[in-house]
Amino acid sequence: MARSRSGTRGRRGPRKPPRRDGALGSQVQTIDPRERGAIELPGTIMVKELAELLGVNVADIIRELIKSGIFATINQLIDRDTASLVASELNFEVAETVAASSSPSPEQEAEGPAPEATKEVLFEEDEANLVPRAPIVTVMGHVDHGKTSLLDALRSTEVAAAERGGITQHIGASEVEYDGKRVVFLDTPGHEAFTAMRARGARVTDIAIIVVAADDGVMPQTLEAISHARAAKVPIVIALNKIDKPDADPSRVKTELTEAGIVIEEYGGDVPLVAVSAKSRAGLDELIEMILLVADLQELRADPDRAAIGTIVEAQMDKSRGAVATALVQTGTLKVGDTIVVGETFGRVRALENDRGKRVTKAGPASAVVVLGLSEVPAAGDILRVVADEKVARTMVEGRKAETTARGGDGSGRATLEDLYRQIQAGQAKELRIILKSDVSGSLGAITHALEQLEQDEVRLNILHEAAGDITDNDIMLATASNAIVVGFNTQVTDTARRAAEAEGVDIRQYDIIYKLTDDIEAALNGLLEPEIVEIIEGRAEVRQVIRVGKNTVIAGSFVTGGRIVRGGARVWRSGKIIATDRIESLRRFRDDVREVQTNYECGIGLANFHDVQEGDVIECFSSQTISRARSA
Repeated sequence: MARSRSGTRGRRGPRKPPRRDGALGSQVQTIDPRERGAIELPGTIMVKELAELLGVNVADIIRELIKSGIFATINQLIDRDTASLVASELNFEVAETVAASSSPSPEQEAEGPAPEATKEVLFEEDEANLVPRAPIVTVMGHVDHGKTSLLDALRSTEVAAAERGGITQHIGASEVEYDGKRVVFLDTPGHEAFTAMRARGARVTDIAIIVVAADDGVMPQTLEAISHARAAKVPIVIALNKIDKPDADPSRVKTELTEAGIVIEEYGGDVPLVAVSAKSRAGLDELIEMILLVADLQELRADPDRAAIGTIVEAQMDKSRGAVATALVQTGTLKVGDTIVVGETFGRVRALENDRGKRVTKAGPASAVVVLGLSEVPAAGDILRVVADEKVARTMVEGRKAETTARGGDGSGRATLEDLYRQIQAGQAKELRIILKSDVSGSLGAITHALEQLEQDEVRLNILHEAAGDITDNDIMLATASNAIVVGFNTQVTDTARRAAEAEGVDIRQYDIIYKLTDDIEAALNGLLEPEIVEIIEGRAEVRQVIRVGKNTVIAGSFVTGGRIVRGGARVWRSGKIIATDRIESLRRFRDDVREVQTNYECGIGLANFHDVQEGDVIECFSSQTISRARSA
């Protein structure tokens, strides 16, 4: 089974050889782009519709999207700019709509905007204008392993000392100059922000620095950060911090990294490791030199003369200054006075501030700046674009809002086993990405081994992240960004994760028997899905008092902590483990029998067969629903 390992071989064996394109949607006949004229593209288009328009395989479209960090399904809507980039990569010519210049020509000023000016602005790179740009680096790692302190030392500032408890409280972006070359750092509160931007289609990072403390080693958040960087297919550099501490043990950390699938160059792998100390500043020059070396291998370039495109890193409403957004300019030059569209808001750049708080008049490629002048607060990950004028900006924003309303959400179309089944039946190969969580680490090995036995020519399994513990919103965020499903074994879903999954359309599958888990995955891979019995978690209640009535009757005096409690199926959780599966036979509020009890209310719960309820137990009630799955004729 293939596993993402940042270019290294996974610890459970090599990848399978890639499939030939002939197996992917072979019914579609490709067309020589030279025989086609300029392609007209609408404001938004489905992936499968773009493939039909270009006359290419859907797999070719998806492959180009993945190269840009966008994991899309065949029914997902993409905007015109994204579709244009994909078409260009496939050597098709795309009809332009509006010139890339941020200022209208004299003829345009005299005649007014052309009808095409109401469409999305097309930006195309001119190879002749491309120049090298600075690398954009995301810093991630376990809490308190010294991410901000490391940047602190690089910038020679005192950011970390001013933050409450020494823990980063906000997303920051800063620039460091070394030997005449710039490096742009994104200092995030964790991999969540990094993945949140990627979930919205923004690819902002060229290199991921994973900070690991030499005295603490690889921790759960370290593993999560590695998984998120791998899923984004971003080169990883390990910064082994705190090497000057008395209890530092670099050898142990290197071994732990190997066990996590990170094989460093010293051990024959391709992941660089640099030993540093934020406190003594040891190894900082070597770290920046390594970043620049990795960046050189990527040949990062941008066009400073075109209209700017960037990504919002963070944004907030300031009482005195209005909407304040930190933007990372990725290509082009952003100038004071430019009209910009950001997500579903727009405005004119009133002022720009660099990472040191100094006012500047412009910001070129790979520059982090604070932007003032937007009418509303944008979301992190929104794309910033310079357009010709306010009329074009207003029309674009109104069109985006109308499209969002029309499709009833973001049109993300997340991956599900049902989607996989339909695509297999249609002859389209697909990689099934899984995020695996279980109650204990021992179960992970057994499940992973079982999944590896599911040989399947049509679909490749890829476990992006595996860990013991509850399914959290971090897992949902990674699934959202990577178009993955979340599989849980004997583990709970946190309330915030469940809400996030519902909002993002992430498929969560929970099991308590391994063979049921593997059977379901295998059935999906073989396109033989039987009608699905979907379990719906209705609510949870914490047992506050145990009341014994007679010899065999126990009433659990409980407080509903989430959802609602109803009669029906129930589980009893104790110390994070399921100790009983039963059904709620009686439900009371004071002396009255009731049908349901909502959140933040007390109730008495009587279980049919389990009578060993204790204070502190959690009673989770659920219902089941049968959903038929489509089959091919």
